[in-house]
Amino acid sequence: MVGIELRGDYSASDLRVLARKSRNAKQARRLMALAGVADGLSRADAAAVGLMDRQTLRDWVHRFNEHGPEGLIDRKSSGPKPKLTAKQLATLKKVVTAGPDQVIDGVVRWRCADLAALIKARFDVEYHVNSIGKLLHSLGFSHVSARPQHPKQDPETIEDFKKNSRNYVRKA
Repeated sequence: MVGIELRGDYSASDLRVLARKSRNAKQARRLMALAGVADGLSRADAAAVGLMDRQTLRDWVHRFNEHGPEGLIDRKSSGPKPKLTAKQLATLKKVVTAGPDQVIDGVVRWRCADLAALIKARFDVEYHVNSIGKLLHSLGFSHVSARPQHPKQDPETIEDFKKNSRNYVRKA
């Protein structure tokens, strides 16, 4: 391989033995390609053994030289960086748990669109309405919510209605 040297503590036969013992198919394939490099195959031929192109083989040689055979296993991605910090998420959880104040927030119950606007106003972070549900789920909330009560609702009227409505139910 021109320009890149393979580390010398593994021979081609050592790499093939490691490939046979490996339980990770991609690692085994990469080890076999590196064994081809150690045998003196051209970069294109060694890459063909590993079912990859020459540039990818070069990248795996660098990983192998730096981390050894374990470096040939795919790493899991950490995913995207969260938009809100842990402190902001805790604040949002408190706000959602407390519920909206009709005077301040202008709503009787939280909707995803309302929470997206609140997050934008408080934290200057934009969330799409569809992502708010996922965010709430990650905070331990369910999509099921209690039925909201109108702020001018009279509990006595509700009880009177319940008592009176029983008289209208006919027995079959």
